[in-house]
Amino acid sequence: MLSKYESHIMNAVYSLCDGTDGCLVSAAEILSVLPEGKKFSADGIDKALSNLHADGYFDLISSSRAGEKMYVITLKESGMNFRRAKKQRVRDVFYKIALAFIGALATFIFGIILKAISGG
Repeated sequence: MLSKYESHIMNAVYSLCDGTDGCLVSAAEILSVLPEGKKFSADGIDKALSNLHADGYFDLISSSRAGEKMYVITLKESGMNFRRAKKQRVRDVFYKIALAFIGALATFIFGIILKAISGG
């Protein structure tokens, strides 16, 4: 499971690749896509990219262009399915909440019926 920081980085990479299976990006480009108000740094991005690479989301090659560190990213299958898997997790959570609500409602109704039967 990805940390919130890694999830933000993966969202940024996915959007920068724009539906293709790879892209060439810099840390500045990734920072420009990340949500504001969070503390993101170039070192943190580098570490998160390394972690995502180790987790098998994409292949990562670091290079330098005009003194700026660049990342060549090629998305793997789990990287391509990142957004779909995220939507599925949200759907699963809502399903579990709805199931718990239905169970609580059934228990409440069953309690009322038992109270009415016992005359209480």
